[in-house]
Amino acid sequence: MPIVSIFLGIVIKIFHEDHNPPHFHVEYGDFKALIEIKTGKIIQGRLPKRISRLVEEWRTLNEFAIQQSWKLAQTGKNPKRIKPLE
Repeated sequence: MPIVSIFLGIVIKIFHEDHNPPHFHVEYGDFKALIEIKTGKIIQGRLPKRISRLVEEWRTLNEFAIQQSWKLAQTGKNPKRIKPLE
């Protein structure tokens, strides 16, 4: 399952064998975005400012775990769940 974290209505996914640069997918209501893991830059889509700030806080706190989950997914393994933002 590609879901790695869910918090405050925000769903974060990492897909198997996805394209570079390393990134994760964010879904919030009708909004969708791809976020680069290393920089936090939105590389596709858009999010409301408040949600973008929350996702950035989560990314900053969990960058290493997100990178590890990306690496697992790229080898066809299931990415690990990551602690939600509290």
